[in-house]
Amino acid sequence: MDASTAASEPELLRDDKAGVTTLTLNRPKQLNSFSESLLEALHSTLDDIGADDSVRVVVLRANGRAFSTGHDLKQMRAQPDHSYYERLFKRSSDLMLKILRLPQPVIAQVEGIATAAGCQLVGTCDLAVATPDASFAVSGINHGLFCSTPSVALSRNVSRKKAFEMLITGDFIDAPTALERGLINHVVDAAQLPTAIKTLTDSIISKSPVAVATGKRMFYRQIEKAPSDAYEYAAEVMASNMMADDAQEGVDAFLSKREPIWRGS
Repeated sequence: MDASTAASEPELLRDDKAGVTTLTLNRPKQLNSFSESLLEALHSTLDDIGADDSVRVVVLRANGRAFSTGHDLKQMRAQPDHSYYERLFKRSSDLMLKILRLPQPVIAQVEGIATAAGCQLVGTCDLAVATPDASFAVSGINHGLFCSTPSVALSRNVSRKKAFEMLITGDFIDAPTALERGLINHVVDAAQLPTAIKTLTDSIISKSPVAVATGKRMFYRQIEKAPSDAYEYAAEVMASNMMADDAQEGVDAFLSKREPIWRGS
């Protein structure tokens, strides 16, 4: 592939198949670092996905030998301006919030390294499956920059002391350690990765889309509340969920010992 062809390739690829949308970070030579244009492509594409009822699950993966090394440092250093950095990190943070607020579950498919905002992206996704060669770090501290925004996602997946250790040392952890600490859900050999992803997507697609969207929204809202407030909120959501056609159909199907027919409402 010549340089002009490589330059013309989109930084984000999208593939839609049977309710599953696969998004592929496509800056392999830059280790899938987040350029401004890649961030904007992710924002725009996720907006489209969030409004598309035909999409039931999103899989986020990357081309090349890295999942993502975070922000494009060369691009950042080319604009040493405080207001620019504020806008950039806010845009990145807004992307992470958009993933959390997306009605569809998002699965990170991780191969290679995921560092800084790349590790933040893994922590933000609802589920994550990695190969044994994957590794994770929030290594800005090694370059004089504490990974403040990645710490938000990391500290909500990993225990406080383990999260702070990663943040203050910048050390990498391997995939089995990430699994043990709760950053990812599964570690599978590369040959088994498509099967593992399909098992998750098939399971999600088999469920009521109303219940899935309701459950994802409720899960993230309640987890930040005090237990008493969380239970009050959860009871309200569950009562509303029970009024949905899909919930009525699901209960009727269970009582009748048949498979439910989801209506999406």
